[in-house]
Amino acid sequence: MSDTMKSSLRPPARDAVRPARSGSTPPRRRPPLAALRARATPFLFLSPVIVLFLGFKVYPVCYALVLSFTQNVGGAVEFVGGANYGRLLHDPLFWTALRNTVEILVIQVPLMLGLAIVLAVALNSKLLKWRSFFRVAYFVPIVMGLVAYGILFAGLLNYQNGFINFLLTSVGLPRIPWLTDPFWAKASIIMAMTWHYTGQSTVMYLAQLQSIPDELYEAAQMDGANRRRQFWHVTLPGLRPAILLTVVLSTIGTLQLFDEPYVLTGGGPDNATLTIGMYLYNSAFKNFDFGYASAIGYVLAFIVTAVSVIQMLVLRRRAQ
Repeated sequence: MSDTMKSSLRPPARDAVRPARSGSTPPRRRPPLAALRARATPFLFLSPVIVLFLGFKVYPVCYALVLSFTQNVGGAVEFVGGANYGRLLHDPLFWTALRNTVEILVIQVPLMLGLAIVLAVALNSKLLKWRSFFRVAYFVPIVMGLVAYGILFAGLLNYQNGFINFLLTSVGLPRIPWLTDPFWAKASIIMAMTWHYTGQSTVMYLAQLQSIPDELYEAAQMDGANRRRQFWHVTLPGLRPAILLTVVLSTIGTLQLFDEPYVLTGGGPDNATLTIGMYLYNSAFKNFDFGYASAIGYVLAFIVTAVSVIQMLVLRRRAQ
């Protein structure tokens, strides 16, 4: 047999395996179980928070939506469709509560935010002594509990023995029925809210003021701008982000107003201080009409959302 035929009958030699370069080694893939564990680990740590959020936030909201379409008739829950929402349109007490809430909102929020701006500018002044003390003092009311807060103002505004009426009578002025007259009861709630929440807005404005560069004031002063012009053309534009935030937050809080009327006046006299939040509470826990109370809650949520969105759009356009 010739050498050519022998070579053709030999089995082909296997190619030598070349050692792979270290740079071209493909990464090892994790086993499916290990990859699943790596992805599930963050959710494992977040699971307590997720469970609490679902149990105490999502479930009550969904359950209240279902309740808003039901009514308790003779101890049995019956589906009534949109009857509760239609009832709101013809309920004079609901419209009274809405009007009272809007009146307090229109007066209290601008008053509080205007006062907070003045206080923040004063506390930011380098000419003020004891600045650290006053900054803490103005924030103390916001951390006061509701019980202590209510006892304080109930004592201050008492008709016979209140401290404010004592000051009025000491200078020859008559006593004012702060909590028993419709006008003065509403004014008392506005005064209490302003005292309680102004410090929070003041701290936010103060933080925003400290972020305004001093060079802007120096440039305005070199251009001949006095203190008033510096305030309108440097300070207020610098405060716009904080003003936008506080306007929205204060509006949301006032539309849900409950604590002050509940503690000081109970919604009286003659429903003069009844708010939507109080009416919702009375419908649910005094009249046990949970379906109607749920409908009030969803209407209130819609109002809060709509007003907040409109405010943000308007303020952003003005800022631009």
